[in-house]
Amino acid sequence: MDSKNGGQSSSDLQRQTAAAIARKKVLTAYAESAEKARKEASKNNAHLKNEPIQSRLNSESWKRYHSAWQNYYQKYYSEYYSRAAQNYIAKERLKDERERAEEEEILSSIAKSSTKTTRTTGLSLGTGVSEEDSAYDSSDSIKQNLRQRIRKKATENAKFTHRHKHLIPIVAGIVVILIILFLQYNRLIFAPIMAYVSPGNAPASEIEAIDPTITQTVSSDPRLIIPKLNIDVPIHFGIPLSDVMSSMNNGVAHYRIAGASAYPGEIGNLVITGHSAGDIYSSNPYKYIFSGLERLDDGDLIYVNYNSVRYTYRVTKKEVVEPTNVAALVVNTDKPILTLVTCTPLGTSRYRLLVTAEQISPNYETAETAEDLPTVDQNTDDTMPANDPSFFEGIWNWLTGN
Repeated sequence: MDSKNGGQSSSDLQRQTAAAIARKKVLTAYAESAEKARKEASKNNAHLKNEPIQSRLNSESWKRYHSAWQNYYQKYYSEYYSRAAQNYIAKERLKDERERAEEEEILSSIAKSSTKTTRTTGLSLGTGVSEEDSAYDSSDSIKQNLRQRIRKKATENAKFTHRHKHLIPIVAGIVVILIILFLQYNRLIFAPIMAYVSPGNAPASEIEAIDPTITQTVSSDPRLIIPKLNIDVPIHFGIPLSDVMSSMNNGVAHYRIAGASAYPGEIGNLVITGHSAGDIYSSNPYKYIFSGLERLDDGDLIYVNYNSVRYTYRVTKKEVVEPTNVAALVVNTDKPILTLVTCTPLGTSRYRLLVTAEQISPNYETAETAEDLPTVDQNTDDTMPANDPSFFEGIWNWLTGN
């Protein structure tokens, strides 16, 4: 293509020009033959002298016209392809000559380098140094260069280590501090997250609120069920106070003290306690079971399965108390109530969160009042159960034997 000539190449322009010239020649010849035919016809037929030329053309004139065109194109394309073939042969010859010249140049350079090598070898032999000795010398030089590189690298590493030597204790100290902080306070990070993650093992869709007016027969296994928090966990009843902490590693525990010793269905306060936080590396599967307890609101339902009966409770209030305020669990009531106890804020054991609920099913009009604990079994501890001890608390308890 040629941008100067409207996108046409020079060969296309040549063909068009040749075709125009040929067309002009053919038309001239055609006009002469037509004029000659007209004159001959006018002599024989005087009445046809005023008719158009085209009407007097016979088949012989059309044959001569087409024959002239065919002869021209045959001659033109014959010359065109002949010139193209000659140009192609010339380009190939020029290409071969260039490749040959490059090969000769490469061969001459190789010959010159081999001549230099021969001269060097001859000088070595003339001075009494053999090729073998020359090879040994090159090997020794390689080894020497390698030693120098290794020595240089070792020197650079030594300088770098010496330059940053004072940073090593600082970095090590920071790493140790970060590890200790993680061991001590990781529950502060993970407990709030777990408060919004299903703490139970069952999917949330499998734990739904149940109509409290319907009495159901359930399994004899004691369990605590909170649909809103997706909690379905075993309860350990009738355990001494000394076993409450260990029982919370296997679920939640019944916490009985004087004035708050009721069982499900009895008039009085049924107290159940569980963990809200624990170390991420702890093996306790129930360390976050009560982490979402603060999400409960008035009116939420809680179920307790006990002796094959399902007891339904409705949340009535929440409060935060000191761990030593055990008296907050002692409630003067004429109906069965439930109190869930756990630590708050999440990740600490600073306070205790109490969630209180009243029994709404089954009917408790004929319920018995809970028996108070004998003096020998009454609570002698002045602190409510807490979360598992933290890293440093565990070390301190181990050192002090607590």
